[in-house]
Amino acid sequence: MPRIELDDLTDERCADHLRDYTSLKDVQLRARREPVEGLFLAEGVEVVRRALAAGHRPRSFLLSPARADELADLLAAVVPADVPVYVAPVEAFARLTGVDLHRGAIASMHRPPQRATADLLGSLEPGPRRLVVLEDVVDHTNVGALFRSAAAFGVDGVLVSPRCADPLYRRSVRVSMGTVLHLPWARATAWPGDLDLLRGSGFTVAALALTDDAVDLGEFRAPERLALLLGTEGDGLSHRALAGADVAVRIPMDERVDSLNVAAASAVALWQTRPR
Repeated sequence: MPRIELDDLTDERCADHLRDYTSLKDVQLRARREPVEGLFLAEGVEVVRRALAAGHRPRSFLLSPARADELADLLAAVVPADVPVYVAPVEAFARLTGVDLHRGAIASMHRPPQRATADLLGSLEPGPRRLVVLEDVVDHTNVGALFRSAAAFGVDGVLVSPRCADPLYRRSVRVSMGTVLHLPWARATAWPGDLDLLRGSGFTVAALALTDDAVDLGEFRAPERLALLLGTEGDGLSHRALAGADVAVRIPMDERVDSLNVAAASAVALWQTRPR
């Protein structure tokens, strides 16, 4: 495992690897580049640890001297010898990345093959199971927080709609505390048609929505196989997604507030529908 000390992060000898870390502020550029180039970024020591523990393959590491020392034993044990570890002063990171990576640790990882809905369903064991389904949640912070809630409450997998934000975008991975790296997820290819695949596997699709016929969560008896469907920020679920659900449920709350942030709502709903 080569440890390469750098004072200048524009060093042409390392340009191919260091390009992975450029222009991190440009969300649209990164969203286009990363899936096409087959990479994602893991930021922070704990997220890097979790990425490696989940079996993700590293392309390179960019570390401050302190973080390089902290991770030295782990990198020596699990990282292939041809994967470079670039070490540079943390204040130099901003000149390369465009952001202040004060955590002093970031890794470029090979993106795993994309799962389809059928792949996710095929990976589930028999018996009671729970899924979270996200329709067009476009804020990467919310996606990360949703994955963290899903992992905290024992969800078996996450299905995201075609227009949902990338769960492997850097901010999503960081906010999820790396849970997105081990919690199985898939991207639907037919929407909302893939909800039929869930029902075909025995799932009841429960939409979290403020409809007139919605059942209060406290009165809802969760089935053995439950898929909790949550919609985009602001507008909520589309009419087509609601039509594809088996039941609508709502979180009862003070009449002066009609809704919660989607990530907060997911935590409440997942706790209430947890296996008893």
